Amino acid sequence: MMFQIEIDNLNKHYGGFHALRDVNISIKQGSFVALVGPSGCGKSTLLRTLAGLEKTSSGDVRIAGQSVIGKPPRERDVAMVFQSYALYPHMDVEHNMNYSMRLKRRPKDEIAERTRTAAETLGLSRLLDRLPKALSGGQRQRVAMGRAIVRNPKVFLFDEPLSNLDAALRVHMRSEIRKLHERLNATSVYVTHDQVEAMTMADHVVVMRAGIIEQQGSPLELYDRPANKFVAGFIGSPAMNFLPATAADNGALVLDSDSVRIGFNRDIAAGRQVWIGMRPEHLSLKPGVNDMTIGATVTGIESTGSMTFVVLAVASQPVVLAHAGRPEACKGDQVRLHIALDNLHFFDRETELAA
Repeated sequence: MMFQIEIDNLNKHYGGFHALRDVNISIKQGSFVALVGPSGCGKSTLLRTLAGLEKTSSGDVRIAGQSVIGKPPRERDVAMVFQSYALYPHMDVEHNMNYSMRLKRRPKDEIAERTRTAAETLGLSRLLDRLPKALSGGQRQRVAMGRAIVRNPKVFLFDEPLSNLDAALRVHMRSEIRKLHERLNATSVYVTHDQVEAMTMADHVVVMRAGIIEQQGSPLELYDRPANKFVAGFIGSPAMNFLPATAADNGALVLDSDSVRIGFNRDIAAGRQVWIGMRPEHLSLKPGVNDMTIGATVTGIESTGSMTFVVLAVASQPVVLAHAGRPEACKGDQVRLHIALDNLHFFDRETELAA
């Protein structure tokens, strides 16, 4: 198996602050990897370390089998697309795109051909003579990507490139970036705080917190088999619900805030304290196969048109249910909440690891 990027035991310190802690990632040639996590988790620091914009404290980074530790950015054969676009305001689109090639004094015919190809790929052919101020946000982002494409790098690095765009344009650009990745057969590393972006764009997702990799794998692997409570709550929208419970002797979980019992088919020792994880989309107000019911009170309803989020109180704990369409429920109603037992998750209360 050919790995385009290999990161081994990478650490980064800023004085007494440990920004990256023993990070290990292997990225296959042609894959699209998303680094995701809350603000300050180290994902942008990791990306900048790959680019050579940050020095490592210890560990190794290899690109195409060669260590790049100590090498400047220009010698790493990577191209970075920033959140801020970083376009030169006095240069038109064409000269913004091929600026790095002109700096390297590449042949004029090569510069022209690469610029033309990148412009056609990104739908910028009619905009080559425009200044950045005459472009929309989406067009500016395409120019920033075009500047990376003309360099024909081994690796593309994206640092939250869509965060300055409105919601509708973000959805469109997600699709455009993914199509571009597939067309170029490139290796891409994409930083985002938006787990929806990570899930829909990447084939490998790395979830980070406080400089540590909490879990990495395919999007569905992280969704179906989260390694701990943090990953379970971070991956999925709306977020997973958690109820504190204690395992009883008779093969049931007793919710801590009430005497409500939930039957389950997992071997959890009596007396063990756990979190029960329930995804909103696995809850219903109608009976299903292999489910159980508990009483709940509707405390709020949020409708987006095609989807309705019903906020419930279950044993004094807030629970969100995702319902396609419009449920027959109103605020204040007493309802029966149906829980799909096969889709429950359990996490140890002390370690927060999957039980």
